[in-house]
Amino acid sequence: MGDATTAGRPETATAPESTAPESTEPVPPGLDEAGLRLDVDGAVATVTLNRPERRNAMTFATWRGLAAIGRSLPAGVRVVVLRGEGPSFSAGIDLGMFSGGGGGGGGEGFTDGSDAEGTDRFIAELQEGYTWLRRPDIVSVAAVHGHAIGAGFQLALACDIRVIAEDAKFCMKEPALGLVPDLTGTKPLVELVGVGRALELCLTARTVLADEAARIGLAETVVPRDGLDGAVRDLAQALLAVNPGAAAATKRLLWQAAENTLDEQCAAERREQIGRLREVFGS
Repeated sequence: MGDATTAGRPETATAPESTAPESTEPVPPGLDEAGLRLDVDGAVATVTLNRPERRNAMTFATWRGLAAIGRSLPAGVRVVVLRGEGPSFSAGIDLGMFSGGGGGGGGEGFTDGSDAEGTDRFIAELQEGYTWLRRPDIVSVAAVHGHAIGAGFQLALACDIRVIAEDAKFCMKEPALGLVPDLTGTKPLVELVGVGRALELCLTARTVLADEAARIGLAETVVPRDGLDGAVRDLAQALLAVNPGAAAATKRLLWQAAENTLDEQCAAERREQIGRLREVFGS
């Protein structure tokens, strides 16, 4: 669960079948205390990790806040941008939670693992803060600069697209601390770089710089630090130019492709296209 530093996806490759939740509840309260900020501008929602004084180190409250944002996201949102305030995207989990110095709270139900069922439920609630980012009705974009360690690395991996600055530094720290990455990061990491490279990155806990990240598939685009916000804005506008129904259907198809046989994928394409034809031509 995170990388246990103080500073410093779903079970299959298919996207979840659910689309935007029917709930019309308002933006969840308590985001400030969770170190989060949510800004919605039309069809674009920007979620900012907002604890720059702690390099956006995450707490249990942060993950619960991310899950709450996913549950209450306005139905018209089509692009979700994840970014970090200050010098880093996120330095991972805030160990201050365990020493009393980190604040943030939200750890109700946390156990030392002796209660297996309780711990399973607790971690599943935290994972919800990540899994909604693969919903087919949205495209999630991680705008990464500075450190993205452990839980921060996994948050970037949970997004559909990663645009990173030249100063980005990725590290999967958990195994070096006696833990495992448990915030949905292992599946997308393997999907992006393969099992061998994923093993090497996790079991050495080494830092991956921006140029290597792009070369091995961890990032789609690398830009100068001062060009990150502009590059993400341009990408969001390009994504919004596509028909929303076609975008959601295509995302579903692409997430299925890796695990489908050719025949299964051909059938999935036919099913999605029938839906699109009915909508486009009104039949």
